[in-house]
Amino acid sequence: MVALQEPQPRMTPEQFLDWEKTQELRYEYVNGTAIAMAGGTIAHNDLAVSLLLLLAPHVRSSGCKINVSDVKVQIRRRYRYPDLVVTCDDRDKMATTLFRYPKVIVEVLSPGTESTDRGRKLREYQSIETLQEYVLVSPNEVIIEVYRRNLDGTWQYIDYEAGSQFRLESLGFGCAIDEIYESITLDELMEEPFNL
Repeated sequence: MVALQEPQPRMTPEQFLDWEKTQELRYEYVNGTAIAMAGGTIAHNDLAVSLLLLLAPHVRSSGCKINVSDVKVQIRRRYRYPDLVVTCDDRDKMATTLFRYPKVIVEVLSPGTESTDRGRKLREYQSIETLQEYVLVSPNEVIIEVYRRNLDGTWQYIDYEAGSQFRLESLGFGCAIDEIYESITLDELMEEPFNL
């Protein structure tokens, strides 16, 4: 998703949740402000769908839930829409609009959100006690980065490139990274749009 710079009045988290129900766009909520989110590129969407299709059978067979970008994650008094989220926590089993106890969060990078995904969101997501892995997927080249929580609570950074085996240890899942990127035209290979 791409953040749009559209000023909104400051509101409480409760006001935001009520207000958001009446909106056509999706909004993230950070520090009292609603931030409009726009759609990404075809590669962005294709990568999220590819991961969903590969992960869903494995995740569901283990009793966990997996959702795409229409489900919010609550981080204290903030609400984010990750591209993909997996929860295995019983406290999220009956959730209808948001998860509070995610195990894995995936963000497909975009030019408008990359610095936030690598900075502010990384710190926010790492503060969630149940989160075990935070995944960043590049739509420009075959690279997936994983921040993985170790047993002692520290975070380890791992990157996977073309030809390697991608792993989500917390889910016991693995596949060739090339399988994730199969049939996807990366953004860096896309032609510039034709202007009339």
